[in-house]
Amino acid sequence: MFAKQLYATFEWWRVACCRLRVYLWRLRGGTRIHPKCLIGGGVRIERPWLVALGQRCVLQRDVWLNIGGSEARFELGDYGFVGRGVEIEVSTSVVIGSGALIAPGVFMTDHNHSTSAGAPMFEQPCIASPIRIGDDVWIGANAVILPGVSIGDGAVIAAGAVVSKDVPPRAIVGGVPARILRFRDST
Repeated sequence: MFAKQLYATFEWWRVACCRLRVYLWRLRGGTRIHPKCLIGGGVRIERPWLVALGQRCVLQRDVWLNIGGSEARFELGDYGFVGRGVEIEVSTSVVIGSGALIAPGVFMTDHNHSTSAGAPMFEQPCIASPIRIGDDVWIGANAVILPGVSIGDGAVIAAGAVVSKDVPPRAIVGGVPARILRFRDST
């Protein structure tokens, strides 16, 4: 009995701290972060004024939203979930729909370096292309989402997949590079 009460008290404090972090991020300029979000410890948000989080979103521990430029934007729809250790690098735009679930360890970037032979790698220009992820998408652990990808509503990305091309709605994709394995049944 005592263990249950202790656990309930711990959970209450954990949620209270997550809510307090939301207000701290809002004070730092994140006015488009909904007050009913939960933000875990160790979350880093570069340029919080360029971030929009819908209601009841959850950012677990150690998420890093690296918003690279003053024109960039990151949006996560209502009821979105971002697991521990996810890193999202934004140079132009990453828009994630409502009810999207992003498992731990996922990496997303909307930019990459050019690879032309005329100059050393460190002098290559950065090429950016927005990422769009639809509603009700599940991205498995340690998946990688590359620039310019559009993932349709209801799609599932398998753990460890590297997504370099668009994914149609309700498709289940996996592998390196990711390919369509099958489609979700409508039943």
